[in-house]
Amino acid sequence: MFKKDHKLNQWLWKWHFIAGLISLPIVIILAITGGIYLFKDTYEAPKQAHIKTVEVKGEALSYQKQWQLAKPLLHKAPNTMVIPTKADQATAFTSGMFSHKNSVYVNPYKGEVTGRISPKDSNMYTVRKLHGELLLGQFGTKIVELVASWLFVLIITGIYVFWPGKKEGIKGFFKIRFKQGKRILFRDLHAVFGFWISILLLMTLAGGMPWTDVFGDNFKWLQKVTKTGFPKTWHARGLKSNVEGQAISLDDMVDLAKTMNLKGEVSIGLPKDEKGVYSIYNTTFDLGAQKRFHFDQYSGEQLVNHNWEDVGILMRGRMWFMAFHQGQFGTWNWIVMICVAVLLAFISIAALISYIKRKPAKKWGTPKVPAQFKAGYGVIALIVLLGIVFPLFGASVLVIVLTSFFKKKGKQALA
Repeated sequence: MFKKDHKLNQWLWKWHFIAGLISLPIVIILAITGGIYLFKDTYEAPKQAHIKTVEVKGEALSYQKQWQLAKPLLHKAPNTMVIPTKADQATAFTSGMFSHKNSVYVNPYKGEVTGRISPKDSNMYTVRKLHGELLLGQFGTKIVELVASWLFVLIITGIYVFWPGKKEGIKGFFKIRFKQGKRILFRDLHAVFGFWISILLLMTLAGGMPWTDVFGDNFKWLQKVTKTGFPKTWHARGLKSNVEGQAISLDDMVDLAKTMNLKGEVSIGLPKDEKGVYSIYNTTFDLGAQKRFHFDQYSGEQLVNHNWEDVGILMRGRMWFMAFHQGQFGTWNWIVMICVAVLLAFISIAALISYIKRKPAKKWGTPKVPAQFKAGYGVIALIVLLGIVFPLFGASVLVIVLTSFFKKKGKQALA
């Protein structure tokens, strides 16, 4: 245990308080919507079963013919086909990515389309938009990014303020006072549970920040200049087929893919035009097992292949934390993220109740800091660093500091 600086503790408690007021309502929304979105696959599976599942009856059409059936039903030519793993599974052809993704499913036995699925067709899409942008478009995305940035400050300051002194010792990390009134009870529930999930919260935030606008764009720029993103040819960018002879059929590519024994869901990247290439790749959240192969669509020659080790370190870290954020590393990860969502909502509500119980009438109840206190260079450097890493946080701190400065000058002028 270390001896805390009382004045610094008061100053950090004030910033923890301010950060809480700024972020609390949005944090509760993010926790609830994030928890709901973890049930996306469970919610959508029965609603999509009639499209994705078919009756096994007769001889299956070739994948080449199924591809031709799917083409007219998508606004853009399909760029991917997922190889079915079961006989009763419809073949999925997809165009676009992310929210612009559209998939058509083909019954290989009847030679007809069973339906189409787009992320925008599901109620879970609304939940995701609420979670990511509060249904306010780009403006909402900025608000979520600002709140997420302040959450880092909440966690850092909260750890310092909560950290027990020498007198309390180890017991202080678990101490919840049940008999000293509701204000103390909810304060302790907020502090103790918040402390014990702080590392998980930081990991969850790290997984969400790449989706933001300002930080996300800066992170992508850093990946580009440091060459720590995907290799240029990971997505077949810049690769071309030598137009000569007859193109290889999609069925031949499927047969080749099946011999590779790739882990997870295996897809065929389809040529966009006569110079396009075929790709074989797998999607699995055992990230180290991801592989990509690109082939000339006429000769079948392998043009390039990539393993996960070819991906830059920043992109690997980014993809790991994003997958963790979505609970995609298996049951244990899903359970952890459910617990994080529930506990984040719980400690946020506990903080609100504790605040309401202690708040003076007609006042914000902002903690007082000794007038002679000045933050040390180390603390200032940390704030500046956070402001650089999270620009919206930096801008908001600047606004708060300037507002306080001019307010103080105004009072002095009136005195």
